[in-house]
Amino acid sequence: MGAIVCFTGHRDIPEEDYLRLANTLEDILRKLIEEGATEFRTGGARGFDTLAALKVLLLRKSYPQIRLELILPCPTQTRGWSQNDTALYKQILAQADAYRYIGPSYYNGVLQMRNRALVAGADICVAYLRHSHGGGTAYTAALALREGLRLINPNEYL
Repeated sequence: MGAIVCFTGHRDIPEEDYLRLANTLEDILRKLIEEGATEFRTGGARGFDTLAALKVLLLRKSYPQIRLELILPCPTQTRGWSQNDTALYKQILAQADAYRYIGPSYYNGVLQMRNRALVAGADICVAYLRHSHGGGTAYTAALALREGLRLINPNEYL
């Protein structure tokens, strides 16, 4: 089995950065696939998680050996989301190779448990990190480094 890549990143991507980030992420993913990465894990959140999942699904057409796994906090993750965001989430969920929920419903700490599950057993973490203070992205990136994962920040290429 090839390398396992997990994703973490901000929910809000500045509009002026979106296209460059999408192109940079695709380049990074192609290189990782050429290096042998086969499994890609995302947490199903809006923003970077969604962009990463869409890129993996797009690249799966050219690289049928790759898989997308969603590690989700709970089945009600989309509560409060817009209709468009929820519809896109459902499309990604339907196309994923696998998905699992951390808990049956939302509880305090479920997002941190999801982030730990994303990192567990992974080899590489692609973390769209614009600032390093606080938040789930910084937490997950720091956890990945502590666990010895190779960390790639697409923001450094923008």
